[in-house]
Amino acid sequence: MSAQILDGKAIALELRANIQAEVEKQVALGKKPPGLAVILVGEDPASQIYVRNKKIACEKAGFNDVSMVLPAETTQEKLLSIIDELNAREDVHGIIVQSPVPKHIDSEVVIERIDPKKDVDGFHPYNVGRLATRMPALAPCTPHGVMTMLAKTGIDLRGLNAVVVGASNIVGMPMTLELLNARATVTVCHSATKDLPSKVAEADILVVGVGIAEMVKGDWVKEGAIVVDVGMNRLESGKLVGDVEFDIAKEKASWITPVPGGVGPMTIATLLQNTLQAAYGVKA
Repeated sequence: MSAQILDGKAIALELRANIQAEVEKQVALGKKPPGLAVILVGEDPASQIYVRNKKIACEKAGFNDVSMVLPAETTQEKLLSIIDELNAREDVHGIIVQSPVPKHIDSEVVIERIDPKKDVDGFHPYNVGRLATRMPALAPCTPHGVMTMLAKTGIDLRGLNAVVVGASNIVGMPMTLELLNARATVTVCHSATKDLPSKVAEADILVVGVGIAEMVKGDWVKEGAIVVDVGMNRLESGKLVGDVEFDIAKEKASWITPVPGGVGPMTIATLLQNTLQAAYGVKA
């Protein structure tokens, strides 16, 4: 058996088209287009690429892009004052401070300074708490994008065994909450987990986000499992690979996400979806 591909690029394009149509509808009713502010502090090359991609996505969706790049020596106090100004602006509906920030800035303080109603990354404790209490508002983008992808399989997740490998605040923990809210039975694995292969082998749904190239071996995967690979790692050869050994896993899984072209495009599309929700109170 060879797995069907969960094509994140195609699903994201469909979602972005729906978002653009909703923006056009709302603007025709006399409302302002959604405004998204992405703040980049410093010159991290990967962050620069990500911010540029967000800018392009905003323009295509009909959003106002109010992003800014600040020098690496920007103080925490200055950054917080800029966030305060953006919180107060009626034309700004979403605010992101791109990670990583320079070491002299406390990222937790920064996240908590963003108005939860404009926290389109979904990282504010208020929004994570809403997700944990089954009253989601603005959900963390990558896990929510994964749920959109899983819905495309048409498979009912209720009662299935889900295994999440990785327990970060950005992916693993909110992914666990999303799957619990979908009534799956969830096991969370991390660096202290004993006998990881046996845990993976129990998964009807496997989500891996650890940032280690091909750490999860393909022969660990259960026959017929749905495999979602959140990782993206560049090998010395220059090849991009995920956290799962794709070539072997695809022969055992029923559905699998590719790298690249899987979860990555869904993160930006879900960011736009969150900004649309923050602006108009609707989801595409």
